[in-house]
Amino acid sequence: MSDVPDELKYTADHEWVKRDGESSTVRVGITDFAQSALGDVVYVSLPEVGSTIEKGAAIGEVESTKSVSDVFAPLSGTVTARNEKLDDTPDLINSDPYGEGWIFEVEVSDPAQLDDLLDAGTYGTQAN
Repeated sequence: MSDVPDELKYTADHEWVKRDGESSTVRVGITDFAQSALGDVVYVSLPEVGSTIEKGAAIGEVESTKSVSDVFAPLSGTVTARNEKLDDTPDLINSDPYGEGWIFEVEVSDPAQLDDLLDAGTYGTQAN
């Protein structure tokens, strides 16, 4: 069974979302299930800081030795940060998908969209 931390929210497309308190900015990455299915990550295409993203839209790619997979925006908003470490060490997504392997941060334009995300229990039953 894949690791599914309780404190995070999830999408059916295997992205995770971490919100600190009531902040409107969230951190986004791909789940342990997704990185495991992809295999060894060799390249990550990240959204640009300042770009506006729409919920459900493909906003980047994760390339592995097996395939290329789109990263979808779990929420609409403005990208406020991207994990520059992934430029040199994309395999952080494999070794620490919920920590150092985060992909980007977004200031959410509609916090109510957070309610549409899956909790750990619901996501865990879909991912396994």
